[in-house]
Amino acid sequence: MQFSTRLDRFGDEVFSSLNERRRELEKQGRTFYDLSIGTPDFVTDEAIRKALADAAMDPQNWKYALRDSDELINEVIRYYKERFGVTLRAEQIASCYGSQEGIGHIGMVLCNEGDTVLLPSPCYPVFIAGAKMAGAEPWYYDMSERNHFLPNVGEIPEEVAQRAKYMILSLPSNPMGSIGTEELYREVIDFARKYDIVLIHDNAYSDIIYDGNEGGSFLRFDGADEVGAEFFSLSKSFNLTGARVSFLIGNPELIAAFKKLRSQIDFGMFLPVQKAAIAAMRTERAKVKAQCAEYQARRDALCEGMQEIGWNIEKNKGSMFVWAKIPDAYSDSMTFCLDLMDRAGVVCTPGSSFGPLGEGYVRFALVLPAEKMREVCQAVKQSGILSRKG
Repeated sequence: MQFSTRLDRFGDEVFSSLNERRRELEKQGRTFYDLSIGTPDFVTDEAIRKALADAAMDPQNWKYALRDSDELINEVIRYYKERFGVTLRAEQIASCYGSQEGIGHIGMVLCNEGDTVLLPSPCYPVFIAGAKMAGAEPWYYDMSERNHFLPNVGEIPEEVAQRAKYMILSLPSNPMGSIGTEELYREVIDFARKYDIVLIHDNAYSDIIYDGNEGGSFLRFDGADEVGAEFFSLSKSFNLTGARVSFLIGNPELIAAFKKLRSQIDFGMFLPVQKAAIAAMRTERAKVKAQCAEYQARRDALCEGMQEIGWNIEKNKGSMFVWAKIPDAYSDSMTFCLDLMDRAGVVCTPGSSFGPLGEGYVRFALVLPAEKMREVCQAVKQSGILSRKG
């Protein structure tokens, strides 16, 4: 049986080795703290669940949706105006089954074989996969600690900028948890306009920002919808991860092209899920802010607890992740992750899975309550892993 050489563009799945080792340890009766996957553990609001359940009882809602309902589109328009101060039109909005899928497909909308794509490094793995599925060549711009985990478009060489087709910007960032400023967004928009680069903003964590900072939309800046669009996700703000609801919002020509691609592979989002999405966007802001406060409490418990036991992990400014340098005794993140699982029962994600500049770090997902985060710190302390000699 012969398979497409396209699959050769992708490495082995990063979690396979970790999961295999974890299964071995579970058979021994070991207890684990799983901080590897960023799926919220909060209960989805009852109004959202009821909206989906009620809609599912209507037999008419089990047919092909074929398109986004007017009610859903109007709710996105209302939400963006009230939440972000951004005025939208219907032709600027298209749904997709989560930002993961949308970003995985956007390269096929924008690129031909051999085109150049600007990606952050470190970055969420689907940014890389989406470019490679389109046959494009990633060029990684530095978002390492050297740049305070933020982009510096001034470092992108002229010849690279001239040939780039699109650029992904992701703030608050996954995995680093850095957040943008007005000056930074304006600088990147001007850069995209100058070189005719389509700018794709991944806006998954606009409601998970800490220490009094406020999340927003890059579309509120002049010229943003001329140069690109953003993926707006309901997964993390409203605990809809399994329902897979996201929207590409912005430049009408880009949205039309995205819809054209999707029409070849999809018959529209399940109507009960559309109803759940509408209910989610009607959630009281106080509930969303209270959940963000819980995430901040978890961040504080993990980072402060680790600092107390000798692991200097800096606090992230946004997202539901903490980005941590591995101890000096370790030279690679996968080895450290396996040791941390073996010795402390703590599961995290190796930084090597987040692009060329991710090595030397691990990512923790804030998916356990604060009291459990304190247990994590004690498990790490008792393991003795921080005192290991190279």
